[in-house]
Amino acid sequence: MYFLLACVATWLALFPAGRAVVAGALHRTGMRWRGLWSGAASFLRRAASQGRHTCQSHWRAAVDTVRHHALLCAAGVALLCIPLLVALLAGSRPLLSAYETPVREINPQVAALLEGEQLAPPPPLPPLVFTSAEVEQLRPMTASASRDWALLDKEFAQRLLLAFRIMKEKHGYDMALLEGYRSPQRQDALAALGAGVTGAAAFQSWHQYGLAADSAFIRDGKLVISEQDPWAMRGYQLYGEVAESLGLTWGGRWKMRDFGHAEWRVSNGIKRN
Repeated sequence: MYFLLACVATWLALFPAGRAVVAGALHRTGMRWRGLWSGAASFLRRAASQGRHTCQSHWRAAVDTVRHHALLCAAGVALLCIPLLVALLAGSRPLLSAYETPVREINPQVAALLEGEQLAPPPPLPPLVFTSAEVEQLRPMTASASRDWALLDKEFAQRLLLAFRIMKEKHGYDMALLEGYRSPQRQDALAALGAGVTGAAAFQSWHQYGLAADSAFIRDGKLVISEQDPWAMRGYQLYGEVAESLGLTWGGRWKMRDFGHAEWRVSNGIKRN
């Protein structure tokens, strides 16, 4: 490519006839484009002029039609406005019974809880259950976590206990509390382990207010936490449905999923864990 360009440049520099040929070609090309541009501009001007005259004639014809058929046009406008007026006069009252808000069936267990039934926490599990290598790998520092139900908000604790009962009676899953209340110091220590453990610092988690809990399943006397276990994964899905039916927020729907986490959001300004 460089060689060809060098040859062309040399030819133009040394031979006047070559320069004349190139100049003539450029001149003819410019005249051709100028003619095309002039023709296009002329066509656009004629089209705009004809369009303007056409719009004016149509507008005058429409006005004449309305003037000569005023009663018919008024009747048509009234027919178009009647449905709107009916909707405005009806207000928010549903017009189609098929779309009325259905009455939600009340879970008898939830109703009993709201009427004052108090559930008791299950007996504590042996400490060795929380010190296995699998537990430590999946949930660091679980052995030193607080599992004292008394440190949780009373109503939240009742909702969580009811979730445990439903999981046992309806789905056959035994559940265990891994961690409830979490001190600010422990929250900072977990945050220092990296975003894979928690993305919340002290007082940015509902754990510090006794309104969050991490839970797992018990099978054959051992904790089952891993989501790679199909049985546990099915349990987490069921637990999420139960927790949400009791008004709790389930961590399985977050971007950083925490399937065993549930919290009760009763105030604003706290970042979820």
